[in-house]
Amino acid sequence: MSLTLSSSVAPRPVTTPTVALGLLVLGAILLDMAVSGRQALLFLVGGALGLTLYHAAFGFTSAWRVFIRDRRGAGLRAQMLMLAIAVLLFFPALGAGTLFGQPVTGLVSPAGTSVVIGAFLFGIGMQLGGGCASGTLFTVGGGNARMLVTLLFFVVGSVIATHHLGWWFALPSLPKISLVSSLGVVPGIVVSLALFATIAAVTVKLERRRYGSLEATAPSEHQGVARFLRGPWPLVWGAIALAILNFCTLALAGRPWGITSAFAVWGAKGAQLLGVDVASWDFWQLPANAKALSQPVWFDITSVMNIGIILGALIAAGLAGRFAPSLKIPARSLMAAVIGGLLLGYGARLAYGCNIGAYFSGIASGSLHGWVWLVAAFIGNSVGVRLRPVFFPGERPVNQLTGC
Repeated sequence: MSLTLSSSVAPRPVTTPTVALGLLVLGAILLDMAVSGRQALLFLVGGALGLTLYHAAFGFTSAWRVFIRDRRGAGLRAQMLMLAIAVLLFFPALGAGTLFGQPVTGLVSPAGTSVVIGAFLFGIGMQLGGGCASGTLFTVGGGNARMLVTLLFFVVGSVIATHHLGWWFALPSLPKISLVSSLGVVPGIVVSLALFATIAAVTVKLERRRYGSLEATAPSEHQGVARFLRGPWPLVWGAIALAILNFCTLALAGRPWGITSAFAVWGAKGAQLLGVDVASWDFWQLPANAKALSQPVWFDITSVMNIGIILGALIAAGLAGRFAPSLKIPARSLMAAVIGGLLLGYGARLAYGCNIGAYFSGIASGSLHGWVWLVAAFIGNSVGVRLRPVFFPGERPVNQLTGC
């Protein structure tokens, strides 16, 4: 009697999420060996952020565009929920100054001219580039080739801005103001929650005025564990997860989540390879910046988390069956990606951060500059939405809409 194995049984092909997950795990192991266990955990937090951003389609850019153009406010209300949860988590820890025995500080920056202009430029860039800082990273991870162009020029704009920051930061400005230190933890929370509720209420009123009711949530073909793995997630899931993961970042890094400082580092390192003496620029002579420029990128927390975000989004795109890169980019769209990327990078450096470092983490830190950023960036987004039909001819101009 003999046994034979059927030759028709072929090994299963290696899939995109398997490769991405393998890279995420391998990266965490190498970071643990080369840097620290804490750095490895931050890399994994980045992966979780990327998966969350992709599965929840939690785009700040699209949420603001839909509200400005169509008065649909679900995305903005989800952002207010995210901020409310973050404030409830962050303020007590920042007030105490420690979290799980480790010193923690918020991202609190001066609120001045550079923030207003930088956030305004960033807002225009969001709509032309097709994404914000987090949106650019997770769509790149999801296989969007056009967003690779936006990311490249995001990096270029960031390093150009570092050459000019001395002039911008010398313009009139308020000092650093924190609601946590100025008002106290509980009053700061109350004021913040009242502002979030007000913004949410305004979106509800305007949406109902135009449509008579709020937009219904689209049903999902997946439920339970399958929906968690393959998406799409409800916006509420994304809001909760992002707030908690930002809090994990605070606990591990000692400061909240940020993104765009790494782009400046990447651009500066690239410029050095081309023979540009960026190290002589005032910005890169500051101790923390000089250290980031001289060290390998795997020592930079923000760089490590950004790479984790890309891999996490790649895992999510593979699980959802949507990873299908295409290099077909219309010329006007390509031009918008270049211009938008430059505005995003330049604006983020002027404004002490982006939609994550200045808006999300800034407000979660109680920083006044986060609220200034929100207003200026929203105005910039309004301009950007009106410019989009020039680069995306299929889009309906805002002035063709009716209602409030």
